[in-house]
Amino acid sequence: MDDERRLPSPDDLLILLTVARLGRFNAVAETLGTTHTTISRRIIALEKQLGGRTLARTPRGWELTSLGAEAVRAAEAIEESLGNLRCVLAQDADPLAGVVRISTVDGLGAEVVTPALVRLQARHPQISVEIFSATRKVSQNRSGVDLEVVVGNTDVSTAQTILLGHYVLRLYAGSGYLEQHGMPQVPDDLAGHCFVSYVESALLVEELGHRSTGLPAPRTSFQATSIFAQVEAVRQGAGVGLLPNFMVAGREGFVPVLPGDFERRLPISARVQAVVAAIQAEAAARQELLAS
Repeated sequence: MDDERRLPSPDDLLILLTVARLGRFNAVAETLGTTHTTISRRIIALEKQLGGRTLARTPRGWELTSLGAEAVRAAEAIEESLGNLRCVLAQDADPLAGVVRISTVDGLGAEVVTPALVRLQARHPQISVEIFSATRKVSQNRSGVDLEVVVGNTDVSTAQTILLGHYVLRLYAGSGYLEQHGMPQVPDDLAGHCFVSYVESALLVEELGHRSTGLPAPRTSFQATSIFAQVEAVRQGAGVGLLPNFMVAGREGFVPVLPGDFERRLPISARVQAVVAAIQAEAAARQELLAS
């Protein structure tokens, strides 16, 4: 058989599945404990065996091609089979078992999603949880997760979107920073300060960055891809930060800045597969028949 057409490696298929979930090779490498170069090399090897491109680069990160979507379906079958085998080996008697996979923005994942899933797992010990932290917009072609929690507006035809609440961003600074540099009195005063926010060049949800705020350009900036690094930078006195209110409100050392002049409120949505929503709607409509 031609080497170019050998069956692809299951490991490479599972790597592609992780790329489909996270969208960036660096994030995949961190999740899998390897390097960007290794991820790239394995994807190239997979595409060589499949005879075509599995991924296309977009402003939102890597997206699946039609061939990639087919390959991911095979990867999901492999993953499901491994999960079923794990349940058999564990002699699971709980009908709620297997892997629950959720993609979510970082801070919300830690503060809201994680506690909810810990409680779920405590009630059903045979459930395994996989949380993928990814601050990105919703995709038409995202695959391999049961639920995707995103911040910002969504516009997809392949899934149902459920509004969970609002992600409120406000300006905060450390008390020590304000003692040294003074409290801004109006938005224009921010031009004389350092601003803490996401790395603009790597940000896929533009509403979370400084550029989209309409605030004046700061004197300097401290940017990080992790919201936890941003919170710590503000606490340590790096500057005025645009931070999720639920992560810092009421915490010692964090002082609201311009609370009456600036606030950003974004929807928090959960995206679920359209097929699940369709079945739920059909079952709800037929409750009388189902119960008879």
